[in-house]
Amino acid sequence: MNAVNPLPGAERRFMSGNEAVARGAWEAGCRVAAAYPGTPSTEILEYASQYPEIYSEWSINEKVSLEVAIGASLAGSRALCAMKHVGLNVASDALMTQTLVGADGGLVIAVADDVGLSSSQNEQDSRFWGRFAHVPILEPSDAQEAYEMTKFAFTLSEKFSTPVILRMTTRICHVKGVVTPGTRTEFELPEGFRKDVGRLVMTPANARHRIPRMFEREERMRQYSEESDLNTVREGSDRRIGFIASGPTYMHVQEASPQFSVLKLGLSYPVPIERIRAFAAGVDQLVVVEEVEPILETEIKAAGIPVVGKELLPRVGELAPDVLRPAIARLLGEEPEPQTPPPAAPPAIPDTQAQPGAGLFPRPPTMCVACPHLGIYYCLSKIRKTSISGDIGCYTLGAGHPWNALDTTICMGASMGVALGLDKGRVEADRDKKIIAVIGDSTFMHMGMQGLLDITYNRGNLTVLLLDNRAVGMTGGQYNPASGRDIHGADSLRIDFPKLCEALGVKPERIHEVNPYELPNLFKVLRQETAIEDTSVVITNQPCVLVDFYKGQPAYGVDDEKCTGCGNCLDAGCPAIAVTRRETVVKPNGKEKELAFVRIDSQACTGCDLCPKTCAPDAIVPLQGFTRQ
Repeated sequence: MNAVNPLPGAERRFMSGNEAVARGAWEAGCRVAAAYPGTPSTEILEYASQYPEIYSEWSINEKVSLEVAIGASLAGSRALCAMKHVGLNVASDALMTQTLVGADGGLVIAVADDVGLSSSQNEQDSRFWGRFAHVPILEPSDAQEAYEMTKFAFTLSEKFSTPVILRMTTRICHVKGVVTPGTRTEFELPEGFRKDVGRLVMTPANARHRIPRMFEREERMRQYSEESDLNTVREGSDRRIGFIASGPTYMHVQEASPQFSVLKLGLSYPVPIERIRAFAAGVDQLVVVEEVEPILETEIKAAGIPVVGKELLPRVGELAPDVLRPAIARLLGEEPEPQTPPPAAPPAIPDTQAQPGAGLFPRPPTMCVACPHLGIYYCLSKIRKTSISGDIGCYTLGAGHPWNALDTTICMGASMGVALGLDKGRVEADRDKKIIAVIGDSTFMHMGMQGLLDITYNRGNLTVLLLDNRAVGMTGGQYNPASGRDIHGADSLRIDFPKLCEALGVKPERIHEVNPYELPNLFKVLRQETAIEDTSVVITNQPCVLVDFYKGQPAYGVDDEKCTGCGNCLDAGCPAIAVTRRETVVKPNGKEKELAFVRIDSQACTGCDLCPKTCAPDAIVPLQGFTRQ
C-alpha cells in the first residue's frame, strides 16, 4: 500500500457529513462506489464521483448498487454503496445473503436515516439491520467522525470479513463541520477474485454451513465491541444520571446536560453489554437516548440492567436539546409533568391557499416553475371519476393544491401494483371509474418495470402516465438512463421508453408520447386512453427544468387590460404566477364570485407556454409582445 497526495487545499476543510464520508472512502483506497439518489444520502456519491480514482455510478436501484459493491469487494477492491433508509429495504435481499458470504475487500454500506421525516414517507431505524443481518454498525456524531469512521469501516470489514453499516442521519449528512483529512492509501488484494464455490455459491447446502460461521463472527465482534476505543466514557461531575448515546444524540446530550457522564457508542452493534453494566454501576440512573426506536433500551433491559428510555423520551423525531432538557428535569423532579398534550403534527401537504386578509401563510413544497409535470396534473384535475395511484418523486406533490390529483402514494414503484389492485378489486360503485397510475422515469426503471409487466400479463384495464423528465428531479436532477448521460455527464445509453413498454407487453397502438406543455393534445390523449378498456401508456417527453440541457424560452407577462381575474391560470400551479389582488363581484344571478388578478414573475418564468393555454381572454403574452402600463 502506498500513499498519494491529498487534493489541493485539504489541510482543514468545512465539510458536510456526506462529503466527509466520500473523502474517507477515497483516503481508504475505495475503488468502486455505487448508489441510487435519495435524500439525505444523495451527495455521498456526488462527492465520491469527483475523485478520479473511484469508479462511481448511479445504479438503477439500491439493490443493484449493493450488488455492484459486492462484486467489487469479491474482486479484491474496497467498495462503498450509499442509500437512504428506505433504500436498504430494497437492498436487503442482497444484504441478507452477503452476510453469510462475507467480504474480501472492505464492503461499506452508508445508510442515511431521515430522523424527523424531512423528505421521506416513513421514519425507520436502520440499526435493526445490524441485528437482522448480524453485521456491525458504526454511528458518527459529526462530520469529522463520519470521515474517520468511514476509513475505519473498511478495515473493520476486512478484519471480520463482513459488510459494515455506517449509520448516518439527516443531521450528520447535511450539517457541516471542520474536518482534517489526510492522504489516500491505495488498496487492492494481490490475489484478486478467489474462486470458492462453497462460500460464494449460496445454494441451501452451502448456506447451511455458513450460518454457524456467521454466528461465530458475531460473537468475536461482540468481544471486540467491549474493548473498542470507539465506545468511550465522558466523565461528568454529577452522578445522578448517566447517559448512553450514539450518533447525533451524543452531541445533543452534551449540549443539554454537560454535567452528566455519557457512554458514547461509536460501534453501537454488537452492543457492549458488560461495558454498559460497568458504566451503570457508577451512576444513580441510567438513561438511554436513541433515535428513534428503543433498540438499545430493549437489549439493556434484557440483560437485567435498569434503564430509562422511551417512557421518558419520544419515539419519533430528533432528540434535540430542547426535547432533552424538560425530560431530564421531569426525571429529576425539577419540573412538573406537562398538563396539555403536544400539538398534532401538521398534514403532510397542507392546503395553504391564501385567503383575503389572511396575511402571511406557510408555503408548502411545490413544483418548480415550468415543471413539465404541471400540465399533467392540470389535465388530471379536470378529468372526472378517476382513481389515481401515485409514486415517489417530485410528482408526489400532485396530491396537493391546486391539483388534488393523486389518491395514493406508498413506496417506490408501488403505483403500478396499486393501480392493478384498484382495477381488479373495484366494487360496483367504482365500475365506471378510470384507473390511472403516475410514475416518473427514474422510479419506473427503479421498480416500476416489473409492475407494468404484471399489469400487461394480468390484462389490467388502466392507463399509466410515465413522466419522462430525463432526470431524478426530486433529489436535484441527477442523471439516469433516460438522460442519456452518466454521473460525470458523459454520453451514455438513453433508454427508448416506447420500445421498452412494448417489450413489457403494451400494444404499440396503446403507447403515446406527448408534449406535456401542449395541453389540448395532452388532454385529448388522456381522455382517449382512459376511455379504452385495455392497458395504455402515455409518456411525457420534456426535460426537468433543473438539468443543464433544459432550454428556456422568452418569459411571459400579464396584460392587465385583458386580465379578467378568472384565475384559470392558477390551476396550473406554477410558482411564477402570483395573485396581485382579489375582488368579489356579484353575478347577474345574485351569486358572488371572487376574482383573482395575477402577475407573472418574469425573472422566474422560462417561457414554457403552459399558462397561456389556460387563459381564455388571452391576457398572458410574451413580454416583448406588449408594454405594461
